[in-house]
Amino acid sequence: MNIIISGKNIELTDGLKKAVNEKIGKLSRYFTPSTEIQVTLSVEKERQKIEVTIPVKGNIIRSEQVSNDMYVSIDLVEEVIERQLRKYKRKIVDKHQGGGNLQKAYIENDYLEEENVKITRIKKFDVKPMYPEDACVQMELLGHNFFVFNNAENDSINVVYKRKDGSYGLIEPEV
Repeated sequence: MNIIISGKNIELTDGLKKAVNEKIGKLSRYFTPSTEIQVTLSVEKERQKIEVTIPVKGNIIRSEQVSNDMYVSIDLVEEVIERQLRKYKRKIVDKHQGGGNLQKAYIENDYLEEENVKITRIKKFDVKPMYPEDACVQMELLGHNFFVFNNAENDSINVVYKRKDGSYGLIEPEV
């Protein structure tokens, strides 16, 4: 397994490289030695971000984690990648597909069913017609990172959401 570490707006110290190699190196039990893992560390204001990209037979396993401490971000990303690998493994075993650059032993081992999704709360509310800009204002007033509304422009259910860069996104159904 080949880990390629790069940095943006950050000096790649030996400590950071060691932490990445130790954490991401744990994933070597899942992959063949020829697997190439791209790791990018970056700093944006107070945000310490790590992005990990692993190409796997026509798919990409990817995680991006942000915190105010790079070492915490590194810990978080490893957990997320392992969770994604379990899902991917279940998918290829269920569909009887080849695993690409995943180790054969990992694919052939029995896999545990992940916990079932459990909905713990159901919330009902009136969906009022409004314009997307008004929905963004309402979302901000509520302190949420998304808001469901009836778009007054096209009379369809839409969702506005706050993007990581601070801008807003709109999700609308295709007609």
